[in-house]
Amino acid sequence: MLLEALFSLSRAPPQPDEFMPTDHVRFSPVSDTEPADMQSDSGREPFILLPAEEQARARFYGLLATLLLSPPSAGLLDALATADPIDGATGKLAPAWEQLVLVAGIMDAEAVREEFDALFVSTGTPLINPHASLYLSGFMMDRPLAALRSTLRELGVARQADASELEDHLGSLCEAMALLIQQGRPLRMQKAFFNEHIAGWVQACLADMRNAHGARFYLHVARVLDAFVELEREAFEIGDCAGV
Repeated sequence: MLLEALFSLSRAPPQPDEFMPTDHVRFSPVSDTEPADMQSDSGREPFILLPAEEQARARFYGLLATLLLSPPSAGLLDALATADPIDGATGKLAPAWEQLVLVAGIMDAEAVREEFDALFVSTGTPLINPHASLYLSGFMMDRPLAALRSTLRELGVARQADASELEDHLGSLCEAMALLIQQGRPLRMQKAFFNEHIAGWVQACLADMRNAHGARFYLHVARVLDAFVELEREAFEIGDCAGV
C-alpha cells in the first residue's frame, strides 16, 4: 500500500515521537471527557496498536506537523534526504515526495531555518500565517477557532498549557489528526474533523505557501501536503462507499 511505503520514511525509521513537535502545540487526551463511543468497561488506552497503513498516516501527519510548526533539525533533514521513494503510486504524492527528499539533501538546516523565519515568523504579520480563522473569516482567533475548540472538547482532547501555537494553526491541525489516528478513532470521526477544520481552507493556504517569495524547501512541503490532503479526501470517499 502507498501509505505503508510512507511508513518507511528512512532506511532506519525514527520512532513516531521524533516526528512530533515538542515545544509548540501539544494535544493530550483527557480521559474524563472521552466520548462515550470511545469508552469501554476496562478503560481505553490513549494509543492502540494500529495496522501499518494507519501507523503510516499518523506518522506522516506528525511529520507534516513538525515541519509546519518549526524548522527541521539537521537530523530530520538527513532522515528526509535518505528517505525511500514511494513506488507504484499514482497521483501527485510520489513526485512531490521525491522533490522534497531531493531538496532536503541540498539545503542545510541553517538555510531552512532562515527560510522558515522569513515565511512564518514576524514581529508583525508574517508572510504566511497558516491559521484557519484567518483564511475562513479574515481574522485571527475568530469563530473558526472557537468552533475547533468546541470540537476538541467533544473529542476529549486538550491543548497543553505551555503550547505556543493556536489550535487552528495548520501544523496543530496535522498534529490533532495524528492523535485521532493514534487513538484509533473511527474513520467517520477523522473525516468529520478533517472536513470541518482542514478541508475548507488548506488548499488556499498551501497555494500561498507555494507562491511565497523565497519559498524553496517549504514550496515542496506545501506540494507534499497538498498531495497528501488529496489522498486523504479520496480515502474518506472510498470509506463512505464501503460503509466504514
